[in-house]
Amino acid sequence: MTKTYHFIGIKGSGMSALALMLHQMGHRVQGSDVEKYYFTQRELEQAGIPILPFSADNITEDVELIAGNAFKEGKNIEVDTAVAKGLPYKRYHEFLGEFMRQFTSMGVAGAHGKTSTTGLLSHVLKNITDTSYLIGDGTGRGSEKAQYFVFESDEYERHFMPYHPEYSIITNIDFDHPDYFTSIDDVFNAFDDYAKQVTKGLFIYGEDTYLRQITSDAPIYYYGFEENNDFTAYDLVRTTTGSDFKVKHGDTELGTFHVPAFGKHNILNATAVIANLYTAGFDMELVAEHLKTFSGVKRRFTEKIVNNQVIIDDFAHHPTEIIATLDAARQKYPSKEIVAIFQPHTFTRTIALLDEFASALNEADAVYLAQIYGSAREVDNGDVKVEDLAAKINKPSAVVTVENVSPLLNHDNAVYVFMGAGDIQLYERSFEELLSNLSKNNQ
Repeated sequence: MTKTYHFIGIKGSGMSALALMLHQMGHRVQGSDVEKYYFTQRELEQAGIPILPFSADNITEDVELIAGNAFKEGKNIEVDTAVAKGLPYKRYHEFLGEFMRQFTSMGVAGAHGKTSTTGLLSHVLKNITDTSYLIGDGTGRGSEKAQYFVFESDEYERHFMPYHPEYSIITNIDFDHPDYFTSIDDVFNAFDDYAKQVTKGLFIYGEDTYLRQITSDAPIYYYGFEENNDFTAYDLVRTTTGSDFKVKHGDTELGTFHVPAFGKHNILNATAVIANLYTAGFDMELVAEHLKTFSGVKRRFTEKIVNNQVIIDDFAHHPTEIIATLDAARQKYPSKEIVAIFQPHTFTRTIALLDEFASALNEADAVYLAQIYGSAREVDNGDVKVEDLAAKINKPSAVVTVENVSPLLNHDNAVYVFMGAGDIQLYERSFEELLSNLSKNNQ
């Protein structure tokens, strides 16, 4: 009898991706969650994967339980029922650590750029050979014949510690998740521990001073723009259709590459992918061919046009990511005003990085701020308000509400960049409705 995997909290982005992947590999999958709509559930529904309300009745001896990290003992009826019945369950990352051992696995770790780089590596590899993958934007793909497995390796709460991949990219180290990590050194120590679990090759951004200090028993290959790297990107040409560049490994030229993406960070992500696949023995002409067709991942510089206005949606919620997203917007739209609409995510991060957020947002031409999105893990003690951030921004700035985003209309020839990891999409939707109504009224 085929066992059924039951996902407690199946709408979580990692959980839904894992559920889809197992389903496509021929396993029986079901899950439970809250009733509120979440963007990941559409693909689950299209795949015919049952999404049930949380209930003690879902917890039986004939299902293998995988529990989302947000669902703790004492806080969720299904987890509590499993404990009461003495039924084992694994957290997402514990299950993944065991599951990946049956493949040649390639992880992507780093403070920023994980999802985009995992998406790029998955896209190229699946077009060359059978590959299963898990991306942090809630997409997963399973292949019953897959030899390779590409996955996003998350540092939060050291979730990547059960992973022992053959290869891993590490994009950068930065101070984030101040609700868990105590300092940049604490973050470094987590990545350093993870690096020691990689067995065949580490691909590390060589211009990151912290990453240069990482040690591992696996060979370390540095990538970047400078000559002292093992894999160097050079002859960069950044246009409004994407980025062209060459890569060399020592004296060996690996070819000319194009990615239909914007911002220097995306050239670095592509160089990491090229380095990993070159070392793993793949044909560089095939790699170049498939890099060209990468269409991006969800909520990473996702564009739409409403009533002739360009709107960009991005998950950026850390100052480094904001700078990268605004850089990408300037590359693609050099003659337009860049208007940032940003929602700070968590009170702890906003307090810890207040000055850095202000500095990053000054890269825009105008800034609008949404109310801080507090996570379920924290309490608003009144220590920080979004107005505190507004006061530190030098560019024209204002605080908006989801009910009234009309101040955004005070711009001509603008690109609107909505950024955040909370419910910033509600503000975006309000703005789209406003633009649509204006369009109807003008007809």
